[in-house]
Amino acid sequence: MALMTATLKIMPNDLSRPEAAPDSTVIPGGPLVVALAYDRLCTFEFGIAVEVFGLARPEMGPGWYRFAVAGVDKGEMRATGGLRFHVDGGLELLEQAALIIVPGWRGIEAPVPDRLVAALRAANARGARIFSFCSGAFVLAAAGLLEGRRATTHWRYAGPLQGRFPGVQVTPDVLYVDEGSVLTSAGTAAGLDLCLHIIRQDFGAEAANKVARRLVIPAHRDGGQAQFIRQPVPRAHESSRLGPLLDQMRADLSADHSVEALAARAGMSRRTFLRRFEAATGLTPARWLLAERLGKAREFLETTAISIEEVAALSGFGTTGTLRHHFRQQLSTTPAAYRESFGPGAIGQAATRSLSSISQDHGTPDI
Repeated sequence: MALMTATLKIMPNDLSRPEAAPDSTVIPGGPLVVALAYDRLCTFEFGIAVEVFGLARPEMGPGWYRFAVAGVDKGEMRATGGLRFHVDGGLELLEQAALIIVPGWRGIEAPVPDRLVAALRAANARGARIFSFCSGAFVLAAAGLLEGRRATTHWRYAGPLQGRFPGVQVTPDVLYVDEGSVLTSAGTAAGLDLCLHIIRQDFGAEAANKVARRLVIPAHRDGGQAQFIRQPVPRAHESSRLGPLLDQMRADLSADHSVEALAARAGMSRRTFLRRFEAATGLTPARWLLAERLGKAREFLETTAISIEEVAALSGFGTTGTLRHHFRQQLSTTPAAYRESFGPGAIGQAATRSLSSISQDHGTPDI
């Protein structure tokens, strides 16, 4: 059977033109996101970058991201699945980028070109945020951007990453790691979680929720969540008992959900319940409940002006002291500081600061 290929031309968006293509961001002034493309491109990971940052989202209002693609290699390049493509911009686009995406890499053993290393280092030095999906962490490590920092990658590649770059603090069992200017995600779909995390930082929870709804995915999975669970889909008879139980727990986070009471409601022994709960969720009941309470507290802080005392009560922590303790322990901040950074009044400030820092050094991006 003859092998069929498709040709795709990927062009950076010309945002100076109001008649720009319908699948490009048409509102000028937002942070410029540049995704790398290379020969033997990881199609799925690159697709995540395009889907999240490259599509028109007029409902997000002014200042939303702009998007462009920078080719690492010269001439025609290939992507997984038989696609062949060209790009109109090279690594010079990184000089204007506020955010740079490394969507995987062509192989964990494949060398990283010196000119790509130099371009990433220069971008990092001037304040651009750089983030990777899956095996893209090997590119950041080769550029020295992960030295002395925490990072993650697909769980299958964690050992090789640690072995080749001993100065990197590889965290193999999380969805993503945020080290400020450098961020890394685990394999495949975890890249979506990292993208939503970045949107959440730049434009607030409401914007991240809108994008998540359009993608038909959960609005937020914490970066510290396990990459995989041993039994992702419970057996049918267990699902019918655990599913409603989880819904009941979410509906009343302030209740005292003891393991004994939960096991009884699920119709299981304590030992069986603990084993099957962790197999189905990847967490113990206590850890799952804490994550849900933290998520609810963050939602209140991001979207409402209610008092910290009310947030503590409504999210199930009971007292402000308990709420502050878990925020410090899990998020390394306080509820008040979190609201200042991510509350309704803070929406878009991070993106504005990021764009401002790029513009001061290089003028307004002209892509």
